[in-house]
Amino acid sequence: MGKRYSVAVVPGDGTGPEVIAEGVKVLDAAAAKAGFAIDYDYFPLGGDHYLAKGELLSPDTVARLSGADAIYLGAIGHPDVKPGILEKGILLELRFQLDQYINLRPVRLYEGVSTPLRDKGPEDIDFVVVRENTEGLYAGAGGCLKRGTADEVAVQESINTRKGVERCIRFAFDYCRRRNRRKKLTLCGKTNVLTYAFDLWQRVFDEVAAEYPDITTDYANVDAICMWMVKNPEWFDVIVTDNMFGDIITDLGAMIQGGMGIAAGGNINPGGVSMFEPIGGSAPKYTGQGKINPLAAVLAGQLMLETLGEQQAAGWIEAAVQRVLRHDIKDVAAGRMGMTTSQVGDRVVAYLLQG
Repeated sequence: MGKRYSVAVVPGDGTGPEVIAEGVKVLDAAAAKAGFAIDYDYFPLGGDHYLAKGELLSPDTVARLSGADAIYLGAIGHPDVKPGILEKGILLELRFQLDQYINLRPVRLYEGVSTPLRDKGPEDIDFVVVRENTEGLYAGAGGCLKRGTADEVAVQESINTRKGVERCIRFAFDYCRRRNRRKKLTLCGKTNVLTYAFDLWQRVFDEVAAEYPDITTDYANVDAICMWMVKNPEWFDVIVTDNMFGDIITDLGAMIQGGMGIAAGGNINPGGVSMFEPIGGSAPKYTGQGKINPLAAVLAGQLMLETLGEQQAAGWIEAAVQRVLRHDIKDVAAGRMGMTTSQVGDRVVAYLLQG
């Protein structure tokens, strides 16, 4: 047996444990075939834990998570917990404390998956969004004055540091070079209105671009990006953008690649521990019914192995997922797959072992 990896697993809420179970099943099969091992350490973070213990994310938990090679997350979100508490107290806090400054979102349409875009196929929808993940409007700067009165004032500030912007842009250029597809990097911003923040983004982008003469660059306002992702998704290879715009356009990306049931992403710290997750939420109405599609969680595991350097095993997983989508699943939406959650996981493993 070769290398061993320690993976912190956060199954989370709702259907999170169900999809993570299938993801672990696939990861173990890929690891055994490739000759490495994965040791799992499970953490009960999420709504049930918060309701029972009143705890979101303790310093001891953060310390243990930071010692793992990667974090594998199911979903966070509970119908009995007010929106924002779990998201800010767990998800955003982990990103900030572990300095996961890149959100990496592949947007790829696989054969056998329907897209709402007319006349577009897998050859047209294959790009990646690199989103800054620890600054911008999500940094939490601002406040409220005279709350609840007619004179109430709410201020939410977008924080953009040169360090934060530059390291995100450099990651995007390096990723675009490694991806080696069209070698085109697009900056998504709003320079005509958000003149301070995106003047910084544009200047840094132009300066760093000079160090990458092999990469073609362009710029588009975020509203134009949204239009072109629908009209001409084939134009894009890698897009880099700030936290807020990235949050918006990646959800649009998930829809054009077939929906949340197939979308996966990573919260990346290139020098530390990164966290990988399916993009869809906890979907509590499907809990325990075996109706939820686990392929987004499986692809999150694939992205995790790719980031850890296990390229061959990651490739096996993606190829197996493609075969399932091509031959077995009727629809990627929950309850319309024609198979149960565990049956989908079993089919991925079967194809993976077949080679």
